[in-house]
Amino acid sequence: MSKFGELIGLEVPVLLDFYSDDNDSSNIMHPVLRDVAAAIGDKCKVIKINVDKNNELAEALRVKILPTLMIYKSGEMVWRQSGEQDANTLVSLIKDFIN
Repeated sequence: MSKFGELIGLEVPVLLDFYSDDNDSSNIMHPVLRDVAAAIGDKCKVIKINVDKNNELAEALRVKILPTLMIYKSGEMVWRQSGEQDANTLVSLIKDFIN
């Protein structure tokens, strides 16, 4: 989990997507997150975390519903939402946390 600490400790916002390959809602989010990453560029990191491969982390963060999206800034969770989101909503949320 030390790598997780390094990821969320960045100065730029970090959008985490907790997903599973066998979850339809998670799969719907893949192209949305690509669009978000393209729109934001290097002002934010978009990171996908497979809960099947990172079960311990998902449990520690109490991820129950997929997809679960979180935005971290400087090591602090500043936003969290479960379920599908559209790209425009995510982009405007992230922009709120860009210095």
